[in-house]
Amino acid sequence: WLNDHVNDTYVKLAQREGFRARAAYKLKEIDETLGLIKPGHLVVDLGSAPGAWSQYVRRRLSPLGAASGTLNGTIIALDLLPMEPIEGVQFLLGDFREAALLDQLDALMAGRRADVVVSDMAPNLSGIAAADAARITHLVELAVDFSKSHMKPEGALVVKLFHGASYSPLVQLFKETFKAVKTIKPKASRDKSSETFLVGIEVKPIEPK
Repeated sequence: WLNDHVNDTYVKLAQREGFRARAAYKLKEIDETLGLIKPGHLVVDLGSAPGAWSQYVRRRLSPLGAASGTLNGTIIALDLLPMEPIEGVQFLLGDFREAALLDQLDALMAGRRADVVVSDMAPNLSGIAAADAARITHLVELAVDFSKSHMKPEGALVVKLFHGASYSPLVQLFKETFKAVKTIKPKASRDKSSETFLVGIEVKPIEPK
């Protein structure tokens, strides 16, 4: 694995371009394919550490695509793990399921809703299929619930999920929640990995009962 990692094209590219992880190129391909992130946007990054997705968003919202300097937009990142600061990114340490952290987030959002929510959250996989499927499902469901309450109706949610028992039910959840659903396996995802990314665009209005 270490040899593959060291010789990985995207690892080398990330080191050369100053990204903290090769994951930046996954979001880059998704964004360039679908045109999700635009200047002026408010973007929330769930499960942000070590920060590669926030770094990509930061450059995307910079008029010159720079890692520092002027920023046209707002980026709020959250994680249970500490994250080294990124210029222009507001970081909250903690669990977004807890009221205290949501209060902090609401204060930073200042009455606005997110244009885009991105989630690279993944559980620590145990190798026990049923348990792992339940953990993956839980994280994606949390991201969907978060988007319903904190994202603009016309916004977009990007989540990571894995092929397996949880895959079809989560695709179905997205289809029930969003008007448009896209699945993308970016080139930067390793061939051996079962990960894929699900994008939901434009939250469906809640049907009156």
